Amino acid sequence: MTSAPTFAQLGEDALIARILARIPQDGTVVVGPGDDAAVTDAPGRLVSSADMLVEGEDFLDGWLDPHRLGVKAAAQNLADVRAMGARPTGLLLSLAAPGDTPASFVDGLVDGLVEEAGRAGAVVLGGDLSDARQIVIAVTALGSLPAQSAPLTRNAARPGHTVWLGGRTGWAAAGLDALFAGAEVVETPAAEAGEIPAAEAARLPAAAAPDALLATAIEAQRAPRPAYEAVDALREALDGQPAALIDLSDGLGSDAGRLARASGVDLDLDSAALDALADDLVPVAHRVRALEEAAEADTDEPVADAASQEESAARARARRWVLTGGEDHGFLATVPEGVHPIGWRLVGRVRPVSTVPSVLIDGVPVGDSGFVAVDPDGGFRHFSGSGE
Repeated sequence: MTSAPTFAQLGEDALIARILARIPQDGTVVVGPGDDAAVTDAPGRLVSSADMLVEGEDFLDGWLDPHRLGVKAAAQNLADVRAMGARPTGLLLSLAAPGDTPASFVDGLVDGLVEEAGRAGAVVLGGDLSDARQIVIAVTALGSLPAQSAPLTRNAARPGHTVWLGGRTGWAAAGLDALFAGAEVVETPAAEAGEIPAAEAARLPAAAAPDALLATAIEAQRAPRPAYEAVDALREALDGQPAALIDLSDGLGSDAGRLARASGVDLDLDSAALDALADDLVPVAHRVRALEEAAEADTDEPVADAASQEESAARARARRWVLTGGEDHGFLATVPEGVHPIGWRLVGRVRPVSTVPSVLIDGVPVGDSGFVAVDPDGGFRHFSGSGE
């Protein structure tokens, strides 16, 4: 039985041919991958965004298969384009990897990228390859806005607006804690894993529900699936009215703070709304703590949930995930009073700035609210030493 070829054994031209064979095109592509540049039919305003995934910094070997890595790389860029109110049209992939990387890695990576691009209505247009000591994945996302359509930006929040959440927050952070706690990674197809909504899991037998929710959280971390369609619902509800919008990549508290500072306002989040988001994560918090205690006790069997921690401690952890956990790529919007986007959750109001633009909970600074006992602005930032 022969082993799979590596990048170095195939060489650049064969690798490129291997990649191109996995990339379908649609009618908007005039010149696809393989030429000096791609050409597409893209009327209106061009929207672009770029992001990177670096091995050891943004992902760890063993937690993500190549397919999920492709999904993750695509999702974090496509969500940024959607957060401008634009429709994604294309992705460009630049990949650097060691020469001994199996060629099958690029198969899974490109398949995941193509799959998630298709879910957002985009195609993969091309990219570049290089040699490196570690895997680096850089994706550029392109999108379009109608010529007369204004982008949705961070600086358009106004006092009197209401604050809404599209998609979810906290689940990817819960999954990350679960992985650090030693949760088993089940290699099911990404499209099938972790797809049990909390409402359905609640109807499962009591013993099964925590595991189903845990699987959902782990999958949210490994292969986030942003609710791209939520932006269409928002646009429809706005009917041309101004609004602010941001992708929740680094945490609700952190990204809400960015929106508040850009707009010069206070964002006052409602504790009851945040607790409703945390409710579904409380069973996951119990399960994660059980895994941690099992590891501390050096046993393969998780400690019984009932003995692992009190309900208040589990809720505190779930609240932290909701407020500071990133990588779900939900959306946070502020809209004029009376606008109710379908499928979104009302989570707060915009207030006139008090001293400096801030995030509040029930009218007081997050740190004084008692909602969480950690830095509310503690989402991920490169070069800061902070993380999920």
